[in-house]
Amino acid sequence: MQVSLPIARLNRRTFLVNAGMAILGQSLLGCGATSTALEILFLKNSLPPQLISRFQQQIKSNNSVNFKAESQLKTLFELLQTWQNPRSRKSSLLSRFPLINSTSDAIANLVTTGDVWLSDAIQKQFIQPLNLSSLSNWSQLNPRWHQLVQRNQQGLPDPQGKIWAAPYRWGTTMIVYRKDKFKTLGWTPKNWDDLWRKELQQRLSCVDQPREVIGLTLKKLGLSYNPTELTNLPQLKTELIAFQRQVKFFSDRFYLQPLLLGDVWAAIGWSNEILPLLNRESDLAAVIPESGTSLWADLWVQPKSAQPTNALLEDWLNFCWQPEAANQISLFSNGISPRLESLAPSDILPKIKNNPLRLIPNDLLERCEFLYPLAPEVQQQFLTLWKEVRQSA
Repeated sequence: MQVSLPIARLNRRTFLVNAGMAILGQSLLGCGATSTALEILFLKNSLPPQLISRFQQQIKSNNSVNFKAESQLKTLFELLQTWQNPRSRKSSLLSRFPLINSTSDAIANLVTTGDVWLSDAIQKQFIQPLNLSSLSNWSQLNPRWHQLVQRNQQGLPDPQGKIWAAPYRWGTTMIVYRKDKFKTLGWTPKNWDDLWRKELQQRLSCVDQPREVIGLTLKKLGLSYNPTELTNLPQLKTELIAFQRQVKFFSDRFYLQPLLLGDVWAAIGWSNEILPLLNRESDLAAVIPESGTSLWADLWVQPKSAQPTNALLEDWLNFCWQPEAANQISLFSNGISPRLESLAPSDILPKIKNNPLRLIPNDLLERCEFLYPLAPEVQQQFLTLWKEVRQSA
């Protein structure tokens, strides 16, 4: 039986660190819940406002869609739990967050969740399957996206399983570095093994996540982010201890600040946080390691207690995978649309097409991996190894 992943991404891959609050996101468009044909609750900044506006203009006038933004994924996941157990959870939420409208029990039709939480949402029956097979743009996605969201009842990948989510945005773990510092070295990082070079001792900052750090070390060794066993890899601990000597700061929230201040020369982190910096800081550059990296995805899921799928909901899902929507998501959301890789080059905006951090070459993308659920014993091996390595500092 599969269990949830405590080794994960903060705000994206950290699972329920604190209890979230109910819908406090801003209402961007549409009517109130009582007159709304479709309620969509999404992660703030994961959808461009112009994309929402265009969809509103396309739907029939007698339909309405209400889009609400929430700033954290953990809050959205908490809502899935709340809606599944409304009576037992409502009083607890109201006691902690008294400003919540106690008369509203509206359940959103679609909610954003992160890919590493999909397994737990399925196991705990927080969500229901989606019917995507009839949508024309679903078949246009690369099979990797079908594989990501087709799971069995235990939340494990299964090509014969039901479709539990619809991916609409994704990104990578990448290396961002200061061009001025590396100019003096005469080289720039290209792959994970560059981070072990002696010139970078105490010159790195990194997210404080076992799946990421152990995973990139496995990738350096030519292995997968999703191993079935760690105990037969004695060199792994040695490599991790050596990597720890390179890192001056481990942090999920503040790994970029030392880079901006010049205290470190490179940082390992998530593309949705790094890409905005590249637009503002001319002395920063970033690279996706040549041997591949980890991927993350934002997914649409339908709460278990929501009304069955309707035509308007299907229209929205299909709309998110249209070429124009794929370009807008990939240009304005600091994420990449899964539809982008199946578009003809002529259908991709030049600002995307000429940016290898957004339009990732297919051969490199094939070497990248999503963080799939680990078997319980392997998950424990990750945690034990991480604890031993950190205590060795």
